Amino acid sequence: MINTKNINTKIFFEEARKELILTENRKDLLLEIADTVFKEYVDREKINLNFICTHNSRRSQFAQVWSFFAIEYFNLRNMFTYSGGTETTSFHRNTVKCLQKTGFIFSVIDFSHQNPRYLISFNETKKSILGFSKLYEHPQNSFPFIAITTCDSANKNCPFIPDAIERFHLPYSDPKASDNTNYIKETYLETSKQIAGELFFIFENIQQKLS
Repeated sequence: MINTKNINTKIFFEEARKELILTENRKDLLLEIADTVFKEYVDREKINLNFICTHNSRRSQFAQVWSFFAIEYFNLRNMFTYSGGTETTSFHRNTVKCLQKTGFIFSVIDFSHQNPRYLISFNETKKSILGFSKLYEHPQNSFPFIAITTCDSANKNCPFIPDAIERFHLPYSDPKASDNTNYIKETYLETSKQIAGELFFIFENIQQKLS
C-alpha cells in the first residue's frame, strides 16, 4: 500500500525504481526502448518522445510528466517529451491530483471546464511543460518523434503513425476503473508508481549508454 500523504517527487521516483518488479519480457521491451532512444539521439543530437493513449487523459499524461522529470533527474539534454491521443478529452482531474501529491506543480494558464491547459513543473527545476489533452499529431508535439503507445485501444486505433521514427507498445492498466470508488488515490498512485519506475529504468539505461 502506497502512503497517500504528499511525498517528495525525487523520493517517489527513486522508490518507484527500487520497488519495480519486471518480467523478462517487460525488461527486454524497456531495454529495447532505451537502446532505440539512445541510437536516435546520437544520430540526431535531439530526440522527441510522444506517449500516446486513446483519450490522452491518464496513462499518457503520467508518462509525459514522469519522462519530463526523468530527463531533468538524469541531466539529459535535447530530449523532449510529449503526449497525445486518438481523441481529445481532458487531462483528467484524478491524474492531476495524483501528480500533485508527488510534488508536481500545476499552474492553470488557460481555464476550460472541458480541457484546461497547465504549466507543469516541480521544485528542483525552473523548466516546465505544457499539459492538456490533444491529438498525437497536434502542432504542440514536435516532429519527428518516437511513438510509445500506453493502452491497448491506442495500439489498435493507431496502426500507422506517419511521423513516428519508431513505435513501441508499452501498455498500462487504466486507473479509470477506480473512478467513483473508494480506491481512487491508491489506484492512481499505483499506476503513477509503475510508470515512474519503468521510465527511471529506461532513462537510467540511456544515461549509462551516453556516459
